[in-house]
Amino acid sequence: MVKKGTARAARQQLADLPQQLAALASMSVPELAEKYQELYGEPTRSRNRDYLKKRLAFRIQELAEGGLSARAIARISELGDKLPERWRMRQVEETKPSAPPPPSAPDGRAAAADGSAAAADGRDARLPPPGTVLTRVFKGAQHRVTVREGGIEYEGQLHRSLSFVAKLITGTAWNGYSFFGLKDGGSKQKAVTR
Repeated sequence: MVKKGTARAARQQLADLPQQLAALASMSVPELAEKYQELYGEPTRSRNRDYLKKRLAFRIQELAEGGLSARAIARISELGDKLPERWRMRQVEETKPSAPPPPSAPDGRAAAADGSAAAADGRDARLPPPGTVLTRVFKGAQHRVTVREGGIEYEGQLHRSLSFVAKLITGTAWNGYSFFGLKDGGSKQKAVTR
């Protein structure tokens, strides 16, 4: 008897699903935030209407039809270390099974998950070897950066990427590889290996 009641409740919830999803379109941002609190059990930090609607639609469907399979969750944990840092911070599990090393490309570099090549030590293969000094003249001033194992050294400080250094120099967002002439064999930079 309990199974029939549970099945009936599940069917009713699935029948209400289209109406619940349609109701999200007419909700204001404060109403969406309130619904978020109700469904997730925590307040949202976002006030972006489209983002909230997508997150709420996912949660409503997840509650009605079920969440990710155990296999999908295991795969996400497996790939966790390859995810961007902001995504890794969201993961609840602290211990992740180690993934097998990526296959090697014909030139000896490891192929990354996104198809780009990665150096054997995990660094981006587009970066020259550690110790290389890159120079770029911008608005009459010469800027020198040194490639290090842990990042890019500029003016005595270690930074996470060439793009970050390019933004420090110019004040606007740049692709660091383009700025320092490392794309398409550009001639803007002068590389000196020590």
